[in-house]
Amino acid sequence: MKRIVLFLLTNFAVLIVLSASMSVLGVGRFLTANGLDLTQLLIFSAIIGFTGSIISLLISKWMAKQSTGARVIDPQAPANAKEAWLVDTVHQLADRAGIGRPEVAIYDGAPNAFATGASRNNALVAVSTGLLESMTEEEVAGVLGHEVAHVANGDMITLTLIQGVVNTFVVFFARIVGYFVDRVILKNDRDIGIGYYVTVIACEIVFGILASIIVAWFSRQREYRADAGSASLLASREPMLRALARLGGMEAGELPKAFKSSGISGNRAISAMFASHPPIQARINALHAAQRI
Repeated sequence: MKRIVLFLLTNFAVLIVLSASMSVLGVGRFLTANGLDLTQLLIFSAIIGFTGSIISLLISKWMAKQSTGARVIDPQAPANAKEAWLVDTVHQLADRAGIGRPEVAIYDGAPNAFATGASRNNALVAVSTGLLESMTEEEVAGVLGHEVAHVANGDMITLTLIQGVVNTFVVFFARIVGYFVDRVILKNDRDIGIGYYVTVIACEIVFGILASIIVAWFSRQREYRADAGSASLLASREPMLRALARLGGMEAGELPKAFKSSGISGNRAISAMFASHPPIQARINALHAAQRI
């Protein structure tokens, strides 16, 4: 909670500085004089920017179960020894991490795993049948430690806040540019014209691409942290290193778009800048270079 409050306060401060800078440069006065209320636009942008991200976070567990067909294991009545081991391992790792015990689920698919949920104490850890069939218990434990570390680090919440902030800026700046083009370049002094709407759509596409690069960078950083978190929870880097080495020789299973960044391994992106996961070898090198655990 402290980290969330600090994150929100930081971004609120950024918005204040941005607003002050626009006023000093005269941009704010110009737009206000020409009928654009920056305060109302900023509030509107924040509502649009955060609403979708927050709703997605709140229903993320339900969405994950529906989109992957994940079956939650009843901790009191696992179907077999493998399920019992899976639940016990996740619960032990959660206890070590000091978080609530997540729901544990299995879904049919190629090797992958993910964690999601609205909070550290209300999460879901799911693994695919392909991952369970292709890895040893030690390697699976490394993967589970990685996913529990995501939950313990609050990565789902942090990424949601980051997505909300960049969405806010995309909406905000797209409309400022659209208003400027409509009034200054196209000399439209009546109601908002077609130039505004065309410019806003074009800017939202361009700014959205730039925003996705920022979000992807944060996502890659959290993968390194979750790898290190797995090593810490298991008191050894070997399970995670062996799991990564195994993943390096596999084709990662496809996850629904909303949960791609939550998987243990990502699929290829158009460019490294858009990738939600670092290359496997980079993760192995980072884990080797980390302080001995």
